[in-house]
Amino acid sequence: MILFPNAKINLGLNVLRKREDGYHDLETIFYPIPIHDIIEIIIPPAENIPVEEKPILFGSTRIYFSTSGLHVDDEVTDNLCIKACKLVMEKFAGLPDFIFHLHKNIPSGAGLGGGSSDAANTLQLMNEIFQLELTIPQLELLALQLGSDVPFFIRNTPVFAEKRGEQMENIKVALSAYSMILVHPDIHISTKQAYSELLPRIPLESLKNNISTPLQEWKDRIKNDFECLIFEKNPALATIKEQLYNSGALFSSMTGSGSAIYGIFEKNKVPVLTFPSGYHWWFFPNI
Repeated sequence: MILFPNAKINLGLNVLRKREDGYHDLETIFYPIPIHDIIEIIIPPAENIPVEEKPILFGSTRIYFSTSGLHVDDEVTDNLCIKACKLVMEKFAGLPDFIFHLHKNIPSGAGLGGGSSDAANTLQLMNEIFQLELTIPQLELLALQLGSDVPFFIRNTPVFAEKRGEQMENIKVALSAYSMILVHPDIHISTKQAYSELLPRIPLESLKNNISTPLQEWKDRIKNDFECLIFEKNPALATIKEQLYNSGALFSSMTGSGSAIYGIFEKNKVPVLTFPSGYHWWFFPNI
């Protein structure tokens, strides 16, 4: 069985305060976009177990885990897919051995939520393939143990998110009349380090109010608090944003704690852009 975990962008990101538990309260809008990883789980007959591979053992269950595509930096046991498997197997002991393959297309350290999406989809895939009958609220609770934005990918529809990002409210964001260009310059940003260096602040206006204004006003109203910090250390990111605005973007922003930058354009005014070698970029005619 195969699923295709998608990425997300943040439409605005205000970091309000640091909490006593070490996390941060924030407000943001998570918006799904169509860049996809691939995850597959196979429950093989005993004679088809890949004996040449060393399995990951949880209780009596063996997982034969492999990856392809973009490089995955984490140690296998630190991979969010494997952590999701472990959470499920702690709740449901005695699952059969299975083969798990992850193909990475979503860049890591880009603010696109690829690892979180992989984890959420792993929970959903295991729920379906092993017929565990977990409800959406139960899946979201498990997802929160894996990361603050993982529950979003269970819901996977535009939401206004508060607290750590797990308190979500469905929201209508009218972007169907626009197109988007997304640029990733192969710069990896550590989310943990970015949060540790950021000075939280309370914005003058709530993002929830500002998102309801015309998109043409977002440039002056909607901000990502990480941009000043990250752009100072990585001027190439500021250059990308400037290039998108100079090319006619109605709104441009870094997503998450970086490093991908997107620009939203009118459908009939999308420019032809060039970027340096090593940059990756995507054009979405519909968002």
